[in-house]
Amino acid sequence: MDSSAELRRSGFWTAVVLYGLALAALVFVLKYIEYRYLLRELRVEVYIGVVAALFTALGIWMGSKLLTRKEEVPAEVPHRPNEEALRRIGISGRELEVLRLMATGRSNQEIADQLFISLPTVKSHTSNLFAKLDVRRRTEAVHKAKSLGLIP
Repeated sequence: MDSSAELRRSGFWTAVVLYGLALAALVFVLKYIEYRYLLRELRVEVYIGVVAALFTALGIWMGSKLLTRKEEVPAEVPHRPNEEALRRIGISGRELEVLRLMATGRSNQEIADQLFISLPTVKSHTSNLFAKLDVRRRTEAVHKAKSLGLIP
């Protein structure tokens, strides 16, 4: 489970506990008023109605706060690779996809799974990239591709 899901879950339980504490405080205040001022003429239905109305309003307010989406971070502008460098080096579209995933730190197996290709195909694309970029390691390939403007 990712950390944002854990934060949402902990926020939910915090809201539930606070809601319960608010209910208990309201009942305490109503009972205090009843005994303090001897307002015993009021019927139980009046207390139930007051508590129900207040907690309906509180529930609507809390629901709107919990269910509204937070302001989303604007999406990044997609990176456009240096077309001239791609043509000069001769990197294919699929090799560029492999290079982008390589730059995110994915393993060969993860790249294969994401692109729906076999592991030997990923290894073939990787070795082609190494030859075309004139490098020996993944980190060198990513660094050189960034310096050429092929990946962000």
